Amino acid sequence: MASVAVGVATAVLLILQARLLSDWITRAFAELAFPRGWQGALIALLAVFAGRAVLAWLSSVLAHRSAAEVKSTLRRDVLKARLATPVGGASSASLVRTLTQGLDSLDGYFSKYLPQLGLAATVPFIVGAAILFADWQSALIIVFTLPLIPVFMALIGWTTEKATRKSFAVADRLANHFADLIAGLPTLQAFARARAQKKGVELGEEQYREATMRTLYVSFLSSFALELLATLSVAIVAVTVGFRLVYGDVDFPTALFVLILAPEAFLPVRQVGVHFHDSADGVAAADAAFAIIDEATETTGTLPAPSGALVLDRVSYTYPGGDSPAVEDLSLRVDPGEVVALSGSSGGGKSTALAMAMGFLSPASGSVLVGDQPLADVDLRSWRRELAWVAQEPGLLNGTVGDNVALGSPDATAEDVEAALRDAGADFGRDKPVGDDGEGLSAGELRRVALARALVRIRRGGARYLILDEPTAGLDAETEARVIDAVRDTGAGALIVSHRPAVLEAADRVVEVVQA
Repeated sequence: MASVAVGVATAVLLILQARLLSDWITRAFAELAFPRGWQGALIALLAVFAGRAVLAWLSSVLAHRSAAEVKSTLRRDVLKARLATPVGGASSASLVRTLTQGLDSLDGYFSKYLPQLGLAATVPFIVGAAILFADWQSALIIVFTLPLIPVFMALIGWTTEKATRKSFAVADRLANHFADLIAGLPTLQAFARARAQKKGVELGEEQYREATMRTLYVSFLSSFALELLATLSVAIVAVTVGFRLVYGDVDFPTALFVLILAPEAFLPVRQVGVHFHDSADGVAAADAAFAIIDEATETTGTLPAPSGALVLDRVSYTYPGGDSPAVEDLSLRVDPGEVVALSGSSGGGKSTALAMAMGFLSPASGSVLVGDQPLADVDLRSWRRELAWVAQEPGLLNGTVGDNVALGSPDATAEDVEAALRDAGADFGRDKPVGDDGEGLSAGELRRVALARALVRIRRGGARYLILDEPTAGLDAETEARVIDAVRDTGAGALIVSHRPAVLEAADRVVEVVQA
């Protein structure tokens, strides 16, 4: 609405400017001197210039404010979607790139493309109406030539959109490759393969350069085509007005008025095509953000989590873009106090089953039940307060071991933390420093800390189910036995993914997950 109002005001000022210039220039040539009252005309013209400058400033302010608000909303929605479905979605590298550099490109869409679109929707019609009242022949030429620009713009825009999407995908692939390379650098160094990866990065950079240059080529070519078309259209108006002026079919003030206004009728539409390229990267990033939001699990349940068994009843799930189900027709039941193990080949869908049990993924078929209540009807925040979770790669924050264990329950005391660490088989204290992502801890120590955190959540946080994904991987046999005893002693129901014979033997039941 603001863009339309600015467009209308701009068009009115353009008409006033053209009328002032045409009338007073004509009088100056007719009288061969500055006509009487030229000072007032100059002041009025300066006022028009000032008004156009204020409108341009206002349009820019409104556009940047809209861009900031939309980017902030999109970032919040993407993070909300990621928190709702932290598994199976976009990689961390793609997520970071989309939320930072990608969405920042929306500035071009909101600060240039949308304001220009508002001008294109108003200025040509108002300016064209003014030309129609002054000289209908010139208006007729504009009516027939002006629509050619949007037609060519649409044809070129499809090519630009395709090139931009490809460039965005190549950049996303490069970002993921680089992130994987950095994460695996210690292993590559250990096997003396770090330098060999240089070639892969160079190939990725070359592909991105080629995709970017292809996009720029299309952009420059389309700008040239639109400029040429608009210039030829204005030239047709100018030539016809010139001939009619020579033969006396139109007076000089009207001819000058039309010649001043004609380029202004084409300019907003032409600039839409130019600024479309400024917006293409931002639109591609916004599409990626919307894809992440759309993939998130929708939570509509409002009921509190009931007591009773956790049941997966013939559940199946296929990840977006997947050719086959990750989990198919899986059924299991975990009663309070019971330890159930999930076993099966790697990639068979065990972690996906855990994600459905926690409400991070919604089964495509079948149902997840808590008590006798479908999980879809349960408030997931209420349900997750009942869970303690240990992932394959536990997330730890910068601080100390004690800080991370205490995340299980804000009410945990130092004694609670120490007891949980002992029961988890940790041979280090709560004051041991931890870096981001568990830096400074071995894989086995990471799992001990995560398990201690889960034990604190059961004992102090009131959780009644343990969900564990390979909790004893990297542990020796003695520590593994202690961990199993600690899990059983909590009295909570436990659903454990494991390949370890000791865990499978200690479980009350073992459910074999067969790969689909």
